[in-house]
Amino acid sequence: MKYTRSELREKIMIILYQIDFYKRGKMNYNIDDVIKENLDIDNEFVKSIVYGVIEKEKELIDLIENYLNDWSFKRLGYTDQAILKLSAYELLYTDTPKVVSINEGIELAKKYSDEKVVPMINAVLDRILNEEK
Repeated sequence: MKYTRSELREKIMIILYQIDFYKRGKMNYNIDDVIKENLDIDNEFVKSIVYGVIEKEKELIDLIENYLNDWSFKRLGYTDQAILKLSAYELLYTDTPKVVSINEGIELAKKYSDEKVVPMINAVLDRILNEEK
């Protein structure tokens, strides 16, 4: 099956959410197995983002926390956390056009997050773009 980049980002968000779920439950998991459970093809884009987010997770969370006004990362929904980590990683560490990274994050938030969270995600990603050059 062929996926669009948008569909792959949605898969990445789900994979990151699932890995966080396993970590919170102190359950054993294998990253490649989680990827395979969610994606029926081998895809380098997905692997590079998932492994990159996991490698840089602490740094990404600290950065996101820096730009959350009146919010706390830990108090965000787990889906919102996954969207922010994915989008922030893509903004900072990939060649994806910045506007695409932000737009994709906002579209995921519109689909999976509470409507009150969408503007916050937009603002955080915008701040990262403009202040982390």
